[in-house]
Amino acid sequence: MERTVEPGFLKGEVKAPPSKSMTQRAIAAAMLASGESMIRNPSYSDDCLAAMSIAVGLGATVAPGNGLLRVTGCRGLKENKLNCGESGLAIRMFSPVASLYPEEIIMSGAGSLKNRPMAMVEDALNQLGVKCTTSGGYLPLSIRGPLKGGNCEIDGSVSSQLLTGLLMALPSAKRDSVISVKNLKSRPYIDMTIGILKEFGITVENENYELFRIKGNQEFLSREYEVEGDWSGGAFLLVAGAINGDIMVTGLKADSFQSDKAILTALEMAGADLRVTGSSIKVSGSALKAFEFDATESPDLFPPAVTLAAFCKGTSKIKGASRLVHKESNRSAALIGEFGKMDIKVEQKDDYLFITGGRPKASRVTSHDDHRIAMAAAVAALGATGKISIKDSHCVAKSYPGFFDDLRKLGATVIE
Repeated sequence: MERTVEPGFLKGEVKAPPSKSMTQRAIAAAMLASGESMIRNPSYSDDCLAAMSIAVGLGATVAPGNGLLRVTGCRGLKENKLNCGESGLAIRMFSPVASLYPEEIIMSGAGSLKNRPMAMVEDALNQLGVKCTTSGGYLPLSIRGPLKGGNCEIDGSVSSQLLTGLLMALPSAKRDSVISVKNLKSRPYIDMTIGILKEFGITVENENYELFRIKGNQEFLSREYEVEGDWSGGAFLLVAGAINGDIMVTGLKADSFQSDKAILTALEMAGADLRVTGSSIKVSGSALKAFEFDATESPDLFPPAVTLAAFCKGTSKIKGASRLVHKESNRSAALIGEFGKMDIKVEQKDDYLFITGGRPKASRVTSHDDHRIAMAAAVAALGATGKISIKDSHCVAKSYPGFFDDLRKLGATVIE
């Protein structure tokens, strides 16, 4: 679907969407527990719908409702072919969980997920005695357990998602386990995982993010869990307010483990008019200046941060660009190309993106089927010289299905 967003001032209050990352983790923990868990404020994004489908295939009962998701855990395999959609977290988190089963399970995906590397999953599970094969390092994955525990070494430089999966699965293994991790990136995501595990009764020992000790034969406890707001999606709303608005974004925990709360640092560096009160953030348009920001631990912030930089006076510098290759798109190339169409210069030099600020021009761009590129273009349109049309904008449903509706609530004109 192609949508066109017109330049316009935003005003009002909007609630940040629920975190898809926390929802997916909560679904995995709930399906591993005995009894019924209630997940409040869940995300019904495409990635979370994929996680629900996988949980059902692995034997859980999942009952979606308005603002409430009921998950009853069970270990009886119902379906040995599981589709993760386009969710990188789902494939890397549920693969170790699937290895707890003695039957062969085939894990597949769609779209850009087929091009994302999976050799690290194969290697780690094989180290732990599971028979796991990929198709030349890519999907589909064939997995036959059961996972019994033990020791393994993994490289965390590409993604922390595999470590999340191992931390989810190994407490249910018979033996104790030790995971050695080299060069772990996105450490806050592991804090999120350990936090969820603790909520469901599981303990993990973390030694400086290099060594993780997991006791076997632990029991996940069913419980009621409330999903917090999503800083990744909320970042686009905050940047929109800083560019051309006067808005209040609610539902974002200041003490969240989510790494993308670092958007507040980028906004402060850029001189945004920002006021934080509890879980509410008021942000208003103001004169913005170039900033230097390290997004190595929060690579999903590149699209909103580049959008912010596009309106800053001078050249901004964002570190961590090497982590953008294996996302839904080659995200650095997509940002360079699509913002170039808006007459905003974005260059990559080694591990940095350099963005020369100005004012985006009216243009027609493509999302590259990347939800964050689509949202970045829509936010840029709010302060542009003319309309910006976004091809394949429907991909926002991957993480934030209500994104365009929320822009409309704040006064944006979105034409479909």
